Amino acid sequence: MVEIISDFGSTSGSVRNDGIDIAVPAGTPVKAAENGVVIYAGDGLKEFGNTVLVRHDNGMVTVYGHASALRVKRGEKVRRGQEIALSGMSGSAERPKLHFEVRKDATPVNPTGYLE
Repeated sequence: MVEIISDFGSTSGSVRNDGIDIAVPAGTPVKAAENGVVIYAGDGLKEFGNTVLVRHDNGMVTVYGHASALRVKRGEKVRRGQEIALSGMSGSAERPKLHFEVRKDATPVNPTGYLE
């Protein structure tokens, strides 16, 4: 059972959530939602800390934030279900969680339909 602690479109102060935040124990494997290519893996997105972005064939990009460790590098091909990171509390996280976004042609869409 997935525990969503911050819903898509919810706001905290003046910040709108373009994804969802899922409560998970630190160190939980984070897996790619679909086959794709890693277009970003690093800690340059201050709010999300260690983050992976994967581009998929259909104009979709998935975002995985607050990781404690990254398991992939930019340019790497990934398969659906492949471990790409470990969950954690990097960035602005106040508890272990996964920030998950789905973007279609750069527009955020509700990611709950993409959860297994």
